[in-house]
Parts: sequence; structure tokens; C-alpha cells
Amino acid sequence: MTDTSIVPNGLAQPGLPPASVPYTPEWLASLKALLGDVGCSQLGLYAIPHDLLLSVVIPVYNERETFRTLLDRVKAVPIRKQIVMVDDCSKDGTTDILKQIAAEAEQAPDAMNQLKVVFHEKNKGKGAAVKTGFSHTTGDIVLIQDADLEYDPAEYPRLLRPIIEGKADVVFGSRFLGDQAHRVLYYRHYLGNQVLTMLSNMFTNLNLTDMETCYKVFTREAIDSIWPTLQQERFGIEPEITAKVARRKLRVYELSISYSGRTYEQGKKIGMKDGFQALWCIVRYGMAD
Repeated sequence: MTDTSIVPNGLAQPGLPPASVPYTPEWLASLKALLGDVGCSQLGLYAIPHDLLLSVVIPVYNERETFRTLLDRVKAVPIRKQIVMVDDCSKDGTTDILKQIAAEAEQAPDAMNQLKVVFHEKNKGKGAAVKTGFSHTTGDIVLIQDADLEYDPAEYPRLLRPIIEGKADVVFGSRFLGDQAHRVLYYRHYLGNQVLTMLSNMFTNLNLTDMETCYKVFTREAIDSIWPTLQQERFGIEPEITAKVARRKLRVYELSISYSGRTYEQGKKIGMKDGFQALWCIVRYGMAD
């Protein structure tokens, strides 16, 4: 495994007055003067501490066509971030793109976006890449982001709010709560997700609507109690993480998210074999760590 790190430091976007930078206390105060406390609360407007660092873990495998667009969207979120990209030995040129991104960041550091690129020397699977990413994070909050365009990084502030307000240790972003845009695709995938989530809930005694979601967000303490114990190297990491969250009795919130699913022709990778593996993992990790 090799790794390239670019770690600048900074708390605010240079050249902008504080009241114009989204999610700063000054920005919120200016909106409260206009909308009032109740209006801001109902619209989901709140302040993110200046010194908060969000670590975004992105497992990457053969995403040459989408990755630069995805990274630009992640970087555009107005939160100070550490972005940890783990290339799982891509074969389509993605590795070269990541090396170029690392070199560009060396030349022009971004105070709002600390970039770290890690390369697996052989393909191991999404779970292995996520665990590698977790091991390199330093942020106060840690979030998983897929490398395609199915999930929208613009929703990070909504997902972080229950943690920042001290209500949650873990937040799941649900594709099935119903009040966000959702591309209509495979019914069998939807049904499979519902069955797996129901079975997971039976073992964990949680009432999630989307156990298999990519968007899982953790406090530093929560993820440090989980990631060293992770064993699954493919998509089985989703039920494994969920079971371990439940076993540690962490406070879990679930928020609706949008979802722009892609077809297999567009690069979707999960298959029936992964569904059966998820079933095994639900039972296995439902019984013990």
C-alpha cells in the first residue's frame, strides 16, 4: 500500500466576510435576524463550528468517468474537510486520475479540503477500502461517500446536523423515507433492500428503513469503537457496521436523502452474490462482533 498526503490547514473561506460563508455562526445570526429562530429551525439552517473537521472516506474502483465530477461536488460543500480517497487497484485509468489529483493538490493546497490518497496494491473490495479509509481519518465526524454520482454531497449539512446538535452518534441517510428525489429503477433491488433491512432490524432491534445505504455518518468516538473490528471486505460491510452500531447502543438518527441510481451499463457493481453475502452477515454479526 502506498499513500500520498496533502494536509493544509484553515478554518474559513478566504476573501469572504463571515456572514456570507454558509453554516458559520455569523451567517446563521444574519438569517435569524431575517427569518427568526423558528423559521431557521424549520428550514434546517444551523451553525457548524469553525473548528470542526469532516472526514469523507471515498472507496474508489473503476470510476474514471465520474470521479472528478464527484470530487468537485464534495469539495464544493462549505465545510472544512479531510477527503480520504482509497483506490482499490482500479483497472480503467482511475489510478492515474487519483495520482494527478494528488499532484495538483500539492501544487495548490486548499484550506477547506485536505486531500489524502491511498492505493491498494491489489483489489480487495469496498469493505476493505472503507476500512483503510477509516484508518487514515482524523476528523471530528466521519462520513462514507461512494465514488459515483448516486449520492449528492450537497446533503452533508443535513446529515451532520443531528450529530453537531448532540442528538446522535450515528446518522444513516435513507433513500426510502420518501420526501427526496429518487430515480425509479430496479424493483427487485428495492425489494431486496427492504428484505435485508427488515432482517437486519430483527437482529439489531433498530427500525431503519435503509440499512444498505452508502451514507453513514459517525462521531469520532463512534467510528473509533467500530472500524478496528471490521472484517468484511466487500458489500457485507454495510450489515456488519449496522450490527456493531446497534451492539454498542449508539444513538442513531435516520434522514431522507435523494438518490440518482445508475444502471449496470453505467457501472453499478453490486449483484445477487452480494445479497446472499449480506444475509449471512446479518446473521453472523447479529449474533456477535
